[in-house]
Amino acid sequence: LNWVESVDLEKQGTKLLEDADGILVPGGFGDRGIEGKIAATRFAAENEIPFQGVCLGFQLATIGFARAVLGLKGANSSEFDPKTPHPVVDLLPEQHAVKGKGATMRLGAHPIDLDPKSTTAKLYGATTIHERHRHRYEINPGYIAKLEDAGLRYVGRSDDGRRMEVLELKGHPYFIASQFHPELRSRPLRPSPIHLGLVRAAAR
Repeated sequence: LNWVESVDLEKQGTKLLEDADGILVPGGFGDRGIEGKIAATRFAAENEIPFQGVCLGFQLATIGFARAVLGLKGANSSEFDPKTPHPVVDLLPEQHAVKGKGATMRLGAHPIDLDPKSTTAKLYGATTIHERHRHRYEINPGYIAKLEDAGLRYVGRSDDGRRMEVLELKGHPYFIASQFHPELRSRPLRPSPIHLGLVRAAAR
């Protein structure tokens, strides 16, 4: 395993990823290294390198796609740029009235419905799964149709259909990102299906 600081990607470019067999962009908070992480998602997408994004990584994969494929200049999350012309990632509706930040995120296990034809459903061997969450931002519903029309498929959604939970990139050998944190239910003898899927894809 090779840990790459996203701020180094901002300074030195994606040449730091040229030897990678797979790329994982994890969850996180704050804007440090964000552009480097977005660059990593695009490098994986454009070079068909197996990729997994987790929570923030899921959101940044969407931002990178919106910029590169839809041509939405300045697309971003309102968390990092409140004045972005294209807030493809935005605050959860129920968070707008929240004044204090403590213990106010969307937390815990929630049911997720998967597209039966998706790679994710095949990895899990199920079309309904329960995974744990920790976030207060989500994919902006106003951009979903455009993103999907361009090839970013949201194959996992909350059981009420309101929230995007899992994405896959059409035509890519392995490009999966999730709003949830699969590592929270992963165990040494029962690893997360999408973690295991990344390792297997990278080993090919």
